[in-house]
Amino acid sequence: MYRRHCILAAATSAALGLCLPAHAAPKAGARAPGTVLVVGDSLSAEYGIARGTGWVALLEQRLAREAKGWKVVNASISGDTTSGGRSRLAGLLRQHQPAVVVIELGGNDALRGLPLKSTADNLRSMAQAAKASGARVLLVGMQVPPNYGQAYARQFAEGFADIAREEKTALVPFLLEGIAEGPDAAKLFQPDRIHPTAQAHPRMLDNVWPALAPLLR
Repeated sequence: MYRRHCILAAATSAALGLCLPAHAAPKAGARAPGTVLVVGDSLSAEYGIARGTGWVALLEQRLAREAKGWKVVNASISGDTTSGGRSRLAGLLRQHQPAVVVIELGGNDALRGLPLKSTADNLRSMAQAAKASGARVLLVGMQVPPNYGQAYARQFAEGFADIAREEKTALVPFLLEGIAEGPDAAKLFQPDRIHPTAQAHPRMLDNVWPALAPLLR
């Protein structure tokens, strides 16, 4: 069931193309110590919930308590694909000069049935570019229903782990783990039955935190 929610979230994101503006950023050319850059889609862009209640905003709050000196720049755009993220990343790296880059993209690629190689190439390129800039990288995995066949769904999910292993990046296997497939799944999605409610976002952060925290040390 959660896989259906996941891909439908990507569908609505692609259709609506909403975005969340980035948080205040340092001036270009001046490296700000402790910047975490999040490049994602609707799951990171607070789609359909109050600003400040999404997992990225909650991350900023946790950092203020547990890792002082770090700031978050949310450069997520609803409907974005790995190709879109790849095309935007160079400019984001120049502008924000992050110490950590979180890449949460891929769901919209699967929605469109894009070739797995294309998705993998884009994610790999983003990881390499971020590392070349001096940043540590966290790749956030996604899963999709078998709309395009069991093999596609399996290879899509496995692709994140493969890239993380090849590029030696940190990995979150699945952002929505414990949310859509759990007993309270219906309560954790908005009335459209597509996007997670604000109630689900703390769990999303809990899924990200164990992989992210070591990168902040």
